[in-house]
Amino acid sequence: MSRRTLQQALALTESTALLRRYFVVNGFDGALTMLGILSGFYLGEVADTRIVISACLGAAVALFMSGLSAAVISEAAERKRSLAEMEQAMGKSLQQSAHGTAARLTPWLVGAVNGLSPLCISLLILSPVFFYSPDMRYSPLLTAMSFGLICLFLLGIFLGRIDGSHWLLSGLKALFVGIFTLTIILLLE
Repeated sequence: MSRRTLQQALALTESTALLRRYFVVNGFDGALTMLGILSGFYLGEVADTRIVISACLGAAVALFMSGLSAAVISEAAERKRSLAEMEQAMGKSLQQSAHGTAARLTPWLVGAVNGLSPLCISLLILSPVFFYSPDMRYSPLLTAMSFGLICLFLLGIFLGRIDGSHWLLSGLKALFVGIFTLTIILLLE
């Protein structure tokens, strides 16, 4: 599959904006899920990083599989319907055309973004826990939660660039969501 085929599929299905939305929405899911799990471990005073890593990786893999499978299944249904309507209007099969290729390829592209976004962001947030050693002088959980807040801020900046609003304000709005989430978790404790 060539780059040209991918670009053509995205253009024919007008899916570029959809990919951006899935990247951000599921990036938020990954970041907030990691913040929730990490803050729970922090409040529970869990010091064993192997337990933290196992639980967080389990959640990250589940987010990946959920994002991938849900997007592929739902997008495939939508693309199949759209292609069938186009075929009916044209009175011929489009299965071997660029539209048919796009209808088959786009669900997988959307699924990949939908699944990889929370997985990659989760792994980035977990990196301070992965590389922690008892000789180090930082709290791996607090550092990982800080990474989570930074990821949310960066996702907000990305959204600000898309909609043309002020990048800092957009980043701060996303950061507020993370801080608000942590506040709720702390209050529940």
